[in-house]
Amino acid sequence: MYFIYILYSENFNKYYVGSSEDLELRLQRHNSKSVLSTKPYVPWKMVYSEQYSTRADATKREKEIKAKKSRKYLEYLISKN
Repeated sequence: MYFIYILYSENFNKYYVGSSEDLELRLQRHNSKSVLSTKPYVPWKMVYSEQYSTRADATKREKEIKAKKSRKYLEYLISKN
């Protein structure tokens, strides 16, 4: 299974959208400062995820979410969860 996820940094009031095959490992990597783009904003917490059967489907959904460039949309998804 593949996932898209939304992370939130309370300290910086910042969201991050990504995709992965292993959510727990991916969150660990973000919080251990192994991911360059999220390194300055640790700690992160997982606030939303969706599951897909293929990497292509997960990547397509990740791109849809990012294309909206909308904090309101991210918060809408999170509130539905």
